[in-house]
Amino acid sequence: MMIRLLCITIIFFGFNASYIIQTTNASPKLGKVEFPTSGSKEAQQHFIRGVAALHSFWYTEAIDSFQKSTKADPNFAMSYWGEAMAHNAPLWERQDSKSAKAALSKISDLSELTQREQDYIQAVQLLYGEGEKLTRDKAYSNAMRGVYIKYPNDLEAACFYSLSLLGVARNAENKLKLQVEAGAIALDVFQQNPSHPCASHYAIHAFDSPDLARLALPSAQRYAKIAPSSHHAQHMPAHIFVQLGMWPEAAKSNENGWATSKKWVEREKLPKSKRDYHSLQWLHYVYLQQGFIGKAEAIFKIQQKDMREGIQAAEKSKPNPNLRSGKYYYRMFAATIIETEQWKKAKQLLPPEGWEPKTFSKAGYNFVRGYAAAMQGNEEAKKYATELKVIREKGFRKNHFSRSEYLEVWELEIKAAIKLYEKDYEAATQLAKKSTLIEETLPSPTGPPRILKPTYELLGEVYLKAGKPKKAKEQFTISLGRHPNRIRSLIGVARSAKLDGNKITAKENYLKILSILKNADPGFPELKEAKAFLENF
Repeated sequence: MMIRLLCITIIFFGFNASYIIQTTNASPKLGKVEFPTSGSKEAQQHFIRGVAALHSFWYTEAIDSFQKSTKADPNFAMSYWGEAMAHNAPLWERQDSKSAKAALSKISDLSELTQREQDYIQAVQLLYGEGEKLTRDKAYSNAMRGVYIKYPNDLEAACFYSLSLLGVARNAENKLKLQVEAGAIALDVFQQNPSHPCASHYAIHAFDSPDLARLALPSAQRYAKIAPSSHHAQHMPAHIFVQLGMWPEAAKSNENGWATSKKWVEREKLPKSKRDYHSLQWLHYVYLQQGFIGKAEAIFKIQQKDMREGIQAAEKSKPNPNLRSGKYYYRMFAATIIETEQWKKAKQLLPPEGWEPKTFSKAGYNFVRGYAAAMQGNEEAKKYATELKVIREKGFRKNHFSRSEYLEVWELEIKAAIKLYEKDYEAATQLAKKSTLIEETLPSPTGPPRILKPTYELLGEVYLKAGKPKKAKEQFTISLGRHPNRIRSLIGVARSAKLDGNKITAKENYLKILSILKNADPGFPELKEAKAFLENF
């Protein structure tokens, strides 16, 4: 039944991709949400905006709206429910139980509420009840399933149930099943309300994987129009565009995400650290894939400047500030080195003075500097590989985004690069192969590679250096299945075909590279390589 629903919905989308988005006065820039409650008219207006903000993960805006709602009507129980919901970010694996319970404690009497309202509140009480977070997440999801079944015409029940499935899926063995179910529900919401922010947003999250991304392309093409005030809504389409290697579209999404967050921060007079550095980091990677080295460098300079300013501002109260923007710094640092293969730069790009990166970020720095050292035959590469092992064995806070397996892969990749430089191709091959096996156990790519150097791409480069072009091409092709239109993997396929004497395949791939890099900086090496091959073909 679920698969049938999914198919029907996808067909529906195919014929409605150009649907014109309309909004309501209740939330003019966050989409159309209808959520009838027993609150007063004034309280309801703030409440609706809060719910709309929730569906775009704009939690600060949601909390502000719900608090305005309860100020207008202190007895409005559903706004306390909303505030509690805003303290839970299931896909970011963050939850502020203390603040949520404080909000829920203000609900004094459920008897005056409708049965539907009581059901919502009882469900969220399970989310912040007793037991481990995963246990509570599952209990909440099961409760929302009951609400979803009980009120089949309630789109909010459908939305929050869909989101609960995505939250549970993070650490579930049946992750794919839960994602598909969540996505099917989100797409069904679209059929009934094309302007609902959850419909497109949760479909993007549900199908954010190399194998499913195309199912969410219509969602990606409309979400930004549904919620233009939300910087997250501007960024989110990039998840699908990156999965499909649609670099210009991905760039536009992240440019808009960054610009929208800047406007919000300026309007609300918030500190710069509240700006959307997530969009900025993605934009940096996307620019590199298009050969826009100058633009990427300018983006990195923004990050560096903001980090320095943040450190200076925090020095009075905190010697080693943990800046929000800092968690993206090492990934931009890594991309700058790995995507351009300017190995000597690794020594120049250090963490800003006065800032102590968290353990996982520190491991990222160690990998980049170690990998760059290995590619130059520098002996200190071994030191960085050892440091990664030490960090991994000591342990650190683990979640969906930071796992010890990443560090194990990085250690293996440095060791493989060392052997590659030494021309010990057999040893390099075995180490790179082992890294691919570990990567297969990790979550599917959802943007710029979290591995930093995709393992199949590295294995392809090892085979290419070893003079095995057919095997190299196989690995580069696998890499492209995980990271479509990634320039380093595309150039690997072209070089493999060229070495193998397959000029037709080489030409096809160099033409594709030329198409992607058509506006690249003139000195971009891969652009020059593609042009040179095609001119002499």
